[in-house]
This record gives sequence, structure tokens and C-alpha cells, in this order.
Amino acid sequence: IDQYGLFSPCCLGGRNARPGWSRTGGALPSGTPRPPWVAPALSTVLIVTTAVDVVVGNLLVILSVLRNRKLRNAGNLFLVSLALADLVVALYPYPLILMAIFYDGWALGEAHCKASAFVMGLSVIGSVFNITAIAINRYCYICHSIAYHRFCGRWHAPIYIVLVWLLTLVALVPNFFVGSLKYDSRIYSCTFIQTASAQYTAAVVVIHFLLPILVVAFCYLRIWVLVLQARRKVKSESKLRLRPSDMRSFLTMFAVFVIFAVCWGPLNCIGLAVAINPEEVAPQVPEGLFVTSYFLAYFNSCLNAIIYGLLNQNFRREYKRIISALWNPRRCFQDTSKGSHVEQLQNQAPRVGNAQHFARADAL
Repeated sequence: IDQYGLFSPCCLGGRNARPGWSRTGGALPSGTPRPPWVAPALSTVLIVTTAVDVVVGNLLVILSVLRNRKLRNAGNLFLVSLALADLVVALYPYPLILMAIFYDGWALGEAHCKASAFVMGLSVIGSVFNITAIAINRYCYICHSIAYHRFCGRWHAPIYIVLVWLLTLVALVPNFFVGSLKYDSRIYSCTFIQTASAQYTAAVVVIHFLLPILVVAFCYLRIWVLVLQARRKVKSESKLRLRPSDMRSFLTMFAVFVIFAVCWGPLNCIGLAVAINPEEVAPQVPEGLFVTSYFLAYFNSCLNAIIYGLLNQNFRREYKRIISALWNPRRCFQDTSKGSHVEQLQNQAPRVGNAQHFARADAL
């Protein structure tokens, strides 16, 4: 057994394998046999997630924004950035994890392991920061509509998105100094090892999860307060009316936030508990709970596009157009249909409401 707690045979498939990056013999680092349900369950989750993510998921989001002029606005650029963060894991780390399940251990060497873990972290932290940026964008758009277009115009959004990804890269750099990107035989994945450094694990959970969650929660709480205040005014003043499209826009992104917190919350809670007392807490974490928390985290990457389709009429309509266009390739490069043109004309109609009322130009 090597320094990572993994069995290290000298060769695999006729090639010499580097110690610590090869087969595990079906055993966990503790030496106990791996539960038989882990491999088929994880394979199913990864295959379903990858198929939905690539084929009918985030690619549809990106194509919808590119095809439909109505969806091409500053706010939806953040959704494209979030879709790319979800898409990248389905293109590289997930196939490598499936190979590890097939070989019953990591068979691609240290370089791919580090790269896979890095891309996984890039996706996770990128998703967190993009969701935070979306919440801040929605908060400024709804609660500070007068100043919104001065700071969050069409040309500001790409700058903010670049800043989000630069912060994501900076957040990942310490992993290479701490040595926390390694293979975990419990989940067949090269990932962030929570026991590598208690202080760093605590910092990761606080800065990359808890703090963004608090910021997002504050933004949506303020939006809810404004919505409730506007509804009370509607009862006494007929001038103020909340458009259904504005509410659907807000509810869509609120659902994205809630589902992300539910999917990633268990794993981050385990990480925080391990960081407090690694020697005592880490051995007591049930293998089933740990593995299930990763199942939830992996599955999250394909859910956002489904949420857009279920809750947002504009995306749902564009999804149908793209899918129908697949049956007729000539339509794939055509502009949006007559219905989309009618919607664009409707957006140019005079708006009703005061300065704090929801604007529609940036609606999802």
C-alpha cells in the first residue's frame, strides 16, 4: 500500500504503472471491501449526467442564447458562463472516472489525475461564483433598477464574467501547494482530498461555499422583500403591477440556487466537520454517506438546463425550436422564428411602473 492508501501493482495492461495511481483491488483505503453498489450506482449517475449535460442540457442553453435575439442580453451571458462550467466536467473528468470504474482503479497516471481534479474544481468553484454573480446581477437589476444599466450594461457583463473565471483560477492555485488533488478510491475520482490540510479545507468550505451562499441568500431575500412590498401596493394602487415574466425569471434563478445548495451542501458539511477534527471525524464518516454526497454533487451539473426549460417560457420555447430544427438541418442556421420576432416587438412596447418596478429588457 502506497502513501495514498492504494494498492500499487507494478503493471496494468502491459505498461508500468506509477505507484499510487493504479488499481485498488476493490478495497478502500481502510482495507475494507468496497460496497458492491458503489460502482454500478456511480456509473449510472455519471452516464445519465453526461448524456443529459451534453446532449439535451447545457448545449441547449448555449445554443438558445446564440440563436434567439430575445435571449441575447447581459443577464443571460452569466447563464452561458454557468452552462460552460457545468459542461466542462462532462467532457473530461466524468469519462475518466468511468474508466477508473472499469479498471477498478486509476490507470491514466498522475498527470491526468491532477488535470481531472483541477477541471473538476474549476467547474465547481466556477459554478459557485457564477451563481453568486447571477444573484448579484438579479439583485441590482430588480432592487436598484436606476443604476443597473450604468454598471451592468451589455458591455459590462463580459468583463464581470472574465473576472469570475480569473477568481476561480486564483482560488484553485493553493491546491498545488497543499497537495490536495489526489485519487480517492471510495469514489473512483481524482478530487479534492478533505484530509490533506484541515486549515485549507475549512477555508475552502467557508470561502467557496458558505460565503457565496450567504451573499446569494441576502440578494434573494432582498428581492423577496421587494416582491412582497410590491404585491401589497398592488392591492391599494392599480398603477403597480408585477409582470409574470419577471417573477418567472426570479423564481428560475432562485430554484438554481436552492438545488445547488442541496446538491453540494452535504459534501461541504462533511468537509467542514472533517476540518474541525480530522483525526476523529474522518474515520467516523460513513462510506455510504460520503459516496452519496458525491453522487448528489456530480448530478447537479445537468440540472440547471432542465430548470430553465421547466420554469422559463423563453428557454422552453427555444428548446423546442432547436430540437425540431434537428429534424430539418437547413433550419439550424436560420434566425429565430416569427414567434420570436413578435416577442421582440412586444419588448419594445412602453413599460408600466415606477423606477423600482421590474424592467424587462434583461429578463431571462
